[in-house]
Amino acid sequence: MIDSCSLEKTPMLTVSDALERIRMAITAINGEEIITLKTALGRVLAEDVYSAINIPHERNSAMDGYAFISDDAAQIQPFTLQLIGTSWAGKPFQGQLQRGQCVRIFTGAVLPEQADSVIMQEHIQRDGEQIHFPANTKIHQNVRAIGEDVAQDSLLCVQGKKLTAVDLALLATAGVGTVNVYRTVNIAIFSTGDELAALGHPLSTGQIYDSNRYLLIGLLNDPCFHVTDLGVIHDNKQALSDAFITAAKTHDVIISTGGASVGDADYVKEVLTECGHINFWKLAIKPGKPLTFGNIGACYFFGLPGNPVSAQVTFQQIVAPALQQLTGTAMTHPLQLSAICTSVLKKSAGRQEFQRGILKNEHGKLFVDSAGHQGSNILSALSIANCYIVLPSECQGVDVGDKVIVEPFSVFL
Repeated sequence: MIDSCSLEKTPMLTVSDALERIRMAITAINGEEIITLKTALGRVLAEDVYSAINIPHERNSAMDGYAFISDDAAQIQPFTLQLIGTSWAGKPFQGQLQRGQCVRIFTGAVLPEQADSVIMQEHIQRDGEQIHFPANTKIHQNVRAIGEDVAQDSLLCVQGKKLTAVDLALLATAGVGTVNVYRTVNIAIFSTGDELAALGHPLSTGQIYDSNRYLLIGLLNDPCFHVTDLGVIHDNKQALSDAFITAAKTHDVIISTGGASVGDADYVKEVLTECGHINFWKLAIKPGKPLTFGNIGACYFFGLPGNPVSAQVTFQQIVAPALQQLTGTAMTHPLQLSAICTSVLKKSAGRQEFQRGILKNEHGKLFVDSAGHQGSNILSALSIANCYIVLPSECQGVDVGDKVIVEPFSVFL
């Protein structure tokens, strides 16, 4: 069985070919801003960040215990040292540690200058101010050296890194209070179609509620993006042209859904041809063949299919990597894993398919089941899915027990 789309007069682009075209066409946005560390989560660094200090900047204890001089430790026999004070975190011991002495110390507290070892408190016996150390006490243990995490003047985070919570902690540890990041990407979204009704209004015959804008708003919920919702544009060529031209003047990206197919009222490709430049139209992907990419001046546009599942798949496979590149980060590929299929999957040769699946981890082995009906309008199956089952264009179906490639939506299963 052959996919009817393979009968196209002009061969359609593969997903990988489309991503390569986008990579060549897109340039990261210009513009930077300095923001506080508290507001930097998810933003992209516009420059390398170096540490002005050693981390740790002083030797400190990795354990609650007792700091001592290694020369006092007997090689095999137990030994006893005199307790002369305490080093607290933030309140170091102020005296001089001599041979035969030790200091009570807490995790993170600075070691006395003369000390070079710490024993865990659970390993000693205390008798007043006498601390009894066991036989075979290990020396040079539980001490955090100066700069063992990060050396002064070394690189903390590289330009183009999208800052995570851990990155914020690392930068804060180095005393970094502000960072230089790329500005946010201004994105306009709208849906097209006379059949679309707004939420809160009863449906007339032939109408459906517009779900795609809510899908895009969720998918674009990212600190790197500033999203403008332009609502629904009806199937009117002039209205579409006005919407594209006006939005392109003030936005970096326009993402529309619907109107990109070949119907008599599907004007998106025609309008974009007149007011901009189309890089490609139609992909060898299912769901989501009618996808348009190009530009209107300095503004990039993506015309996504109107069916919601198609819109989701094409956004994640095509638009998301493009936006990633636009924000100043390198375009990456989704995680792919091998899993054993527990369903029979129907497919015709001709297009790469992203079927919706339910991935399970059973005792270290991955199994995937179909999430249900695979129609491009079936949001319910997409809602319960936690992965895509990625089937290559030449595949003509999958039997139970076959190995398939999956792309998890999350690392948690």
